[in-house]
Order: sequence, then C-alpha cells, then structure tokens
Amino acid sequence: MATGVTLGLFPIPGTRGGLCLVAGIAFRLNQPLLHTFKGLVFPLHLFLLIPFIQMGQGLFGKEPLPLDAGGLERLMADGTWAFLKESAGMLLRAAVVWLGFAPVVLLGSYAICSLLIRKFLGRMGKMKAKDSGPG
Repeated sequence: MATGVTLGLFPIPGTRGGLCLVAGIAFRLNQPLLHTFKGLVFPLHLFLLIPFIQMGQGLFGKEPLPLDAGGLERLMADGTWAFLKESAGMLLRAAVVWLGFAPVVLLGSYAICSLLIRKFLGRMGKMKAKDSGPG
C-alpha cells in the first residue's frame, strides 16, 4: 500500500503504472493493491505536480514555471521542440525533488497503513470472539 501511494505521486506523467509494475515484480508485491493505491492518490498527484516542478526549478536555479497564459506563450515561442525539451527538463527536476520526499512519504504511509490494518484486524478478532462465545 505504502509503495503504491509513494509511486503514485511520481511527477512524470505516464510513468506511474510502469514504476508500480516494476516495483511490484522486483519486491513481490501485490499488484492489484499496489495499483489501487496508486490510483487513489491520483488527485494528490495532480495537486502536487506544480509544486514539485516549482521546487525542482528553484533547486536547480532555473526560472519558475510560468502559470499565466503570457508566460506559457513565451515558453512555447521558441517552437515545439524547445518547449518539449524545457518541459522534459522541468519534469526531471521535479523527479529529483520527489526523490527527496519519497522516503518520508513511504515511511509515513507505511506507518498509517500498518496502524489501520492492526485496528481492523483487532476488530475482526473481537467479532470472531463474540461469534464463537459460549452458546
């Protein structure tokens, strides 16, 4: 679960599913569960994409991503190839920022998932004890 959450926040679009597949095979993880949690954090992935890009730009001393129409127009003024190159660079810098956050997200989501699972299993145990009581 924690791996799905962490990889689900990876900032390069179109790579999250492949990353989950590779991690699942490499670490023998439950693929459906991994991809389910990857999908559950998709709204958070979209929300964090711009902050990851902006932090990556700042970390590498680059100009921040323009968030207005005029700024985006200037970004595309040099042509499609230059725009794609710059976009790829921004996403790679965002991935470096994600690498810094990934261990914290992995450990935090692991702790939360472990706590929730233990509580769930504890309740299931209490329910079984009630059902198999004297009678």
